[in-house]
Amino acid sequence: MNDTDRKKRLHEIDQVIQNGRFKADWASLSQFQAPQWYQNAKFGIFIHWGVYSVPAYRNEWYPRNMYIQGTPEFEHHIKTYGPHKQFGYKDFIPLFKAEKFDPAAWADLFKEAGARYVIPVAEHHDGFQMYKSELSHWNAAEMGPCRDTTAELKQALADRGIPMGVSSHRFEHWFFLGHGKDFDSDIHDPIDRDHLYWPSMKEPKDHFNRDSESVPTEEYMEDWLLRCCELVDKFRPVVVYFDWWILQNVLKPYLKKFAAYYYNRAEEWGIQPAIDYKQDTFMFGTAIPDMERGHFAATQPYFWQTDTAIAKNSWCYTEQNEFKQPCDLVRTLVDVVSKNGALLLNVGPKADGTIGPEDTHVLKSMGAWLKENGEAIYDTRPWRVFGEGPTNVEEGQFAESKEQHYTKEDIRFTVKGDALYCAVMAYPEDGQVSIRSLSLPAFVGGVAKAECLIGGREVPFTRDEQGLHLSGPALRTDMPVVFRLTML
Repeated sequence: MNDTDRKKRLHEIDQVIQNGRFKADWASLSQFQAPQWYQNAKFGIFIHWGVYSVPAYRNEWYPRNMYIQGTPEFEHHIKTYGPHKQFGYKDFIPLFKAEKFDPAAWADLFKEAGARYVIPVAEHHDGFQMYKSELSHWNAAEMGPCRDTTAELKQALADRGIPMGVSSHRFEHWFFLGHGKDFDSDIHDPIDRDHLYWPSMKEPKDHFNRDSESVPTEEYMEDWLLRCCELVDKFRPVVVYFDWWILQNVLKPYLKKFAAYYYNRAEEWGIQPAIDYKQDTFMFGTAIPDMERGHFAATQPYFWQTDTAIAKNSWCYTEQNEFKQPCDLVRTLVDVVSKNGALLLNVGPKADGTIGPEDTHVLKSMGAWLKENGEAIYDTRPWRVFGEGPTNVEEGQFAESKEQHYTKEDIRFTVKGDALYCAVMAYPEDGQVSIRSLSLPAFVGGVAKAECLIGGREVPFTRDEQGLHLSGPALRTDMPVVFRLTML
């Protein structure tokens, strides 16, 4: 896109904001309300897939780290591919063929997993767009796979009734490849705005400093805005997810512009939109807060989301990935939903477009559990307490590395209609469960019936000052077991 067309497009963005209900200021953007579909969905799929899936080494930050002298990625790159001057990051693109990419198979798997929304990364920090773009030729439709993989996935999901969002990590591209200028690498090739390596600037010392010493230019921020609005117009996403570096104070005017543009366009199209953000980047109440690889310790009065990955050590596929167990991820889902949140679970496909057996096993196992217990998750709301028991979840981002050891006394609650759902996080084999939160007289509400969602069996119960005592079925399972209590 030439300069004249860029200016014209920026003017069109301003016109949409001028004519719409949402203006580019926090007061106006506070008209936003968390969509009901989002609050009901509870479980979505995140996808990290791109050129970085080709080296498949350590994690999706390979493009940055391969240019930092002394890192394992730097040494691995030289040993495996040769000097950076001869084989740089751009040279992985022809190897990213996605020859086995089957969007229908992906969509079928996500539906079987019980996902109610899907968010692929449309552009990661590396700057390679996974869709056909008018702003850059460095995209999957023109290079590598030579397919608009994001558009194909959207169609496959739509055919199965699953809404799609998009994720943009573009802003981090400002510095992501900048270390390549520290030595003789291909990053020194001529760089203009239309090149993958533009702008490759100095990396800030502190990624969470809102006034970074590496300040993005107006040209770069306009380019960021154009790319984000292009995603909105091309895909009409139900969610736009941003990574952390948009917290830069210098970006605030553009951030507000984007939100106003997106919300106004969504209103035109009759869809309920949402923006996911981290680190208090947005004014509270104007978008959905996201907690990366972490949780809240208690119920929040607002809807929120946690995003995590099936792999413990990476968001993308690597040959070194260590995978979580399905039971642990189901417990995470149950805990998050009980606290008014949703779980966005990441999958990392291989470079050829296949989803590996470990990811597939996790997704199918979660789907099997949700098929039997999903009524305790979908369309529910928090109860007056999120749960009970001795196991406390540490609050904060990146806190999930500390494993939780749940007991039979750890129970999580959700409600829907006349039902109170009680999920026993570590079910005892003898089926004897006591729920202290329903003791008399602490809870005087009447319980008409108790049923175990596994098999739909009604179970006997008694109540006293110690709690409600269920005699559930004798089972040996590492998954949470849910009881539905029908209230009078």
